[in-house]
Amino acid sequence: MHSDASAAYGLWGLVILNSAIFIFFAFSFFKPQTKRDWRSFSAFSAFLVALFAEMYGFPLTIYLLSGWLQSNYPQVDWFSHDAGHLLEELFGWQANPHFGPFHILSFILIGGGFWMISSGWARLYRAQKQEKLATEGLYSYVRHPQYDGFILVMLGFLFQWPTVLTLAMFPVLVVMYVRLARSEEREALAAFGQDYRAYMARVPGFIPRLSRSRSGDPNLPKRRPRRPF
Repeated sequence: MHSDASAAYGLWGLVILNSAIFIFFAFSFFKPQTKRDWRSFSAFSAFLVALFAEMYGFPLTIYLLSGWLQSNYPQVDWFSHDAGHLLEELFGWQANPHFGPFHILSFILIGGGFWMISSGWARLYRAQKQEKLATEGLYSYVRHPQYDGFILVMLGFLFQWPTVLTLAMFPVLVVMYVRLARSEEREALAAFGQDYRAYMARVPGFIPRLSRSRSGDPNLPKRRPRRPF
């Protein structure tokens, strides 16, 4: 059962390469500027490093669960690389796990998350240039689309390659993003007052309503926001 372990893991060059690619990719979408931006981006980067360390370096989750996995799924070589796609294996997907339902769902979530980060940043940048609140585009659905994007990307990776460490990190990072968002909103209220309070009443923070919020108000006063809202 351990025959493929040395070939499937210990590939630390791939850990570094994949971490660097995805971190740079996220950086190009998010473009952190403030200390708060760097804090949220650094936490997301730590999640990616932990993920790829298990995906290509050392399969900690497989080792921790090996007794239970081997007892309940003796037909699976748990130290092969494909077995790291735990959800496909646990639900009995027989074909290539890269074409499994959870893997496909992960690509949708990851792609959608990066799109939200990029689209949210573009909308925010234009609002900053015009010295007004960002209330259009994704900001007419939720007040924090970029944080939603980070959460979707992490959730997508969890569907693709769940690990004990990233599963433990995920709720911690979600709470951190929510707290960062609340801190930013206090600053926004101090800067924009009743205008931002009215925006908060129209548009939910993280989970969009079924019907689109009509919050893209071009008549809001032209004042410079603090990013990201």
